[in-house]
Amino acid sequence: GINAEYGKQWYQRRVRDGGEGFSSPNLSCKWSFEVGGAWKLLEGLRDGQTQVDHPIDEGRAHWAHPIDLHYAIKGIQGWPKLSVQVFCEDMYGRTQLVGYGFTHLPTSPGLHRITCPTWQLSGSTMEQVQSYFIGSGPQLLSEDLISSGADRYRLQTIASGTVHLSLYIATRNFSKFGIDT
Repeated sequence: GINAEYGKQWYQRRVRDGGEGFSSPNLSCKWSFEVGGAWKLLEGLRDGQTQVDHPIDEGRAHWAHPIDLHYAIKGIQGWPKLSVQVFCEDMYGRTQLVGYGFTHLPTSPGLHRITCPTWQLSGSTMEQVQSYFIGSGPQLLSEDLISSGADRYRLQTIASGTVHLSLYIATRNFSKFGIDT
């Protein structure tokens, strides 16, 4: 069982998601949940990736990729954040990164519809020409910069598309420990 210091529990399930506004409609999404040291993962996967969706109408990609997480927590420090990386597949089967994004997850239980704007590195003119012909643009050397504001302000970026999420969050024993959600 869970010892007394991990008395509070937090559950999350991603019900439905998709993306739109990217340079290609053939999209997949790599995701990662980031939490503080007071959070212990009991069940589920902290990160993963969806399939590539090839929408018929070329509007919005639909991933419908369920993710179930169950954490035991000592305290609310390090509340979960979700980082995403969106990739597109071109007509030659090449995959390239088209967006980075992150969002803080809601603190209240229930169903939440979340919009996560994404960005990509703008790169030099030469890198943009290279990206057009070869299919690879500039990428971050460290994925930690996606959700950490420490050095991100120095990056030259442009807006990319949007990732849409529907999350169901449930909490257990929060009020017992004096935490209002």
